[in-house]
Amino acid sequence: MFKASIKAEIMNEALNALIAFLDEAKFDLNTDGITTKAIDPSNVAMVDLKLSKAAFESFTCDSAVIAIDLIKLSDVLGMAREGDLIELELDEIGHRLRVSYNGITYTLSLLDPSAIRKEPKIPPLSPPCKVIVDGAQVRRAVKAAEKISDCITLGTKGETFYLEAAGDLDQVKLELTKDKLIELTTTQEVKSTFSLDYLDDISKEVAKASEVIIELGKDYPMKMKFKIANGNGDIEYIIAPRIEAE
Repeated sequence: MFKASIKAEIMNEALNALIAFLDEAKFDLNTDGITTKAIDPSNVAMVDLKLSKAAFESFTCDSAVIAIDLIKLSDVLGMAREGDLIELELDEIGHRLRVSYNGITYTLSLLDPSAIRKEPKIPPLSPPCKVIVDGAQVRRAVKAAEKISDCITLGTKGETFYLEAAGDLDQVKLELTKDKLIELTTTQEVKSTFSLDYLDDISKEVAKASEVIIELGKDYPMKMKFKIANGNGDIEYIIAPRIEAE
């Protein structure tokens, strides 16, 4: 059994965090809330989402596993406005999800969970650098980098965290000294480059977070974590670096 209600803006926040690089996903529904772990088709980015039952206005659930077409669900929610209450109810026999708001009810066919790519194991990464920064700064740097390049480099030098990009002739760099960061802890200088194809969509959601935890290494996967759903949800991304051939 699964029946719940949630504010439209919280539902869309969680959904957009996944649509950054996924078209479909498998969800574990249980008494504590909803979780999903997935990796994109190119094996570049991984996401781990946890949405506790406290994020919902009402939440009743035993245990179930469902798979959803995220693009279709996003389209269905397209007319919902901030403050609207989204009603969700699982029809396990018909293998469908009912989505209702403002007098409209959609009945969506669910995907076969066994046809969804197997849930990835989150690797035990231990990057040597940890930065906690306002998400708006990350979004600002990504938007600036997009104007001249298709990738962005994140790194540290001394007590400064920087984000930079370079094109054939142009370059841009945002430097944030330790006093402009929430936290900077590092045992060495680090530097890794990542594709903007992934960071652009992710940064749209990151921008809303007052604290974003970024863990980095040298040519090493990046871990990026932040809260959603007014603190009642967690998102963690792991993104593989782009290593240029010498």
